[in-house]
Amino acid sequence: MTRKMSEASAGDRAAKGEKAHTVHKIGGTSMSDIDVVFDNILIGNRKGDALYNRIFVVSAYGGITDMLLENKKTGEPGVFALYAGSENDWAWGDALSRVQSHMLELNADAFDDEADRKLADRFVQERVEGVRSCLIDLQRICGYGHFKLKEHLMTVREMISGIGEAHSAHNTMLLLRRKGVNAEFVDLSGWRESESMSLEDRIRDAFVDIDVKKVLPIVTGYTQAADGLMGIYGRGYSEVTFSAIACVTDAKEAVIHKEFHLSSADPRIVGTDKVRPIGQTNYDVADQLSNMGMEAIHPRAAKGLRQQGIPLRILNTFEPEHPGTVIDESWTPEEARVEIITGLENAFEVEIFDQDMVGIPGSGEIALTAFRRFKVPLVSWSMNANTMSFYVSAPMKQIRRVIENIQKHQPGADIQTRKVDIVSAIGANLRGKNLLGDAISAIESSDLELLASHVTGRGVDIQFAFPDGSYNQAVEILHKALIENANCKLVEAKRSAA
Repeated sequence: MTRKMSEASAGDRAAKGEKAHTVHKIGGTSMSDIDVVFDNILIGNRKGDALYNRIFVVSAYGGITDMLLENKKTGEPGVFALYAGSENDWAWGDALSRVQSHMLELNADAFDDEADRKLADRFVQERVEGVRSCLIDLQRICGYGHFKLKEHLMTVREMISGIGEAHSAHNTMLLLRRKGVNAEFVDLSGWRESESMSLEDRIRDAFVDIDVKKVLPIVTGYTQAADGLMGIYGRGYSEVTFSAIACVTDAKEAVIHKEFHLSSADPRIVGTDKVRPIGQTNYDVADQLSNMGMEAIHPRAAKGLRQQGIPLRILNTFEPEHPGTVIDESWTPEEARVEIITGLENAFEVEIFDQDMVGIPGSGEIALTAFRRFKVPLVSWSMNANTMSFYVSAPMKQIRRVIENIQKHQPGADIQTRKVDIVSAIGANLRGKNLLGDAISAIESSDLELLASHVTGRGVDIQFAFPDGSYNQAVEILHKALIENANCKLVEAKRSAA
């Protein structure tokens, strides 16, 4: 019902003369499989006008941003990390040369036409050598002592990162033009531009002369903005750019192409035959997924789409005919049901017991301030008369700093920590009276030890804490009890009704 309502509202906008285009984002892993991206997303069976009324925001090819900044998983330093960590060491320059060589190798694989490849290579060389010259000049200036390198590092990080998205977007434009598509490279990275703009103004300026009915814009995932995207959003900046473009251009739908479906659980844990795509949900669920480290979309990016009433569709790059998952603010299922089981491994429980907290207003503020100060995000927390329990996912080094700070201000507190696994049942409507009972019953029937559970009145998620090492088993048990068994009951009920 909701999908039809969304289509109807899009039709109303089109009837009023408003834009009826879609904005798409292609992630780095998908971008690396160029043939699949062209066959399943960019062109496929489309011809003529069907190729247009779409805007594509592209990430850097897989692994490039790790080489430019630092490896997201291992922490291995890239160009930026090496530059930031040394004043005269040339290690960052060698790393930048390795990035350039890798980009040229990607170009050689991507282009059959020699003229296009030469254009692509020239583009890479211009960007890389431009960045190299800028970094050398900055290093030289900061050598005088009047200028401090650390004051410029965030700007340096943004400039270095922008090379990756510019490379993939420019390549994609060239490849599309070779196939007869009127594609245009839209560079939001601020390369060699002296004027500073807000994110929205830069997008408006870039699209002012583009008719999406006749042109297929290929846009860099990084945008140079006055307030600095990376400092605010970290490496989620491409999704923020994607969301802002959808909002500024009044898109009828925002679409993210991933290498997997947004499914009811990790298929590697419960089995591919047991999981199912979610199909439809709302932005509340998307926020909870982000809280569990499983981002459907960056929460700041989702905020703009949510406020402007733009639905978000998550599609699997490798299954182009599948409708995917639609996230729509106006959708709430009438029947209570769990949509996804996910969570966090290797999280920590921080328990603070302090008898002096009893009856004191604002007694939890000391601990909350400490978590904020050391930038440790909270997954959840609860409090009673004399005890606070915080569940976090962060390096132990950061957590120790938090504990030391709390202990300093609450010397009488007894603070205990332990590693835990957090598993969450998430859904747009979890207000069914049997859901929590079914979950607890399934856990009690297993050999799992339940340490804590947490339920909020909004009815969007139910969190369970287990001893470290329980994650996979807990996901399997809860998925079977709350999703697989629930689906079986629904099928039986429909058969009985028939």
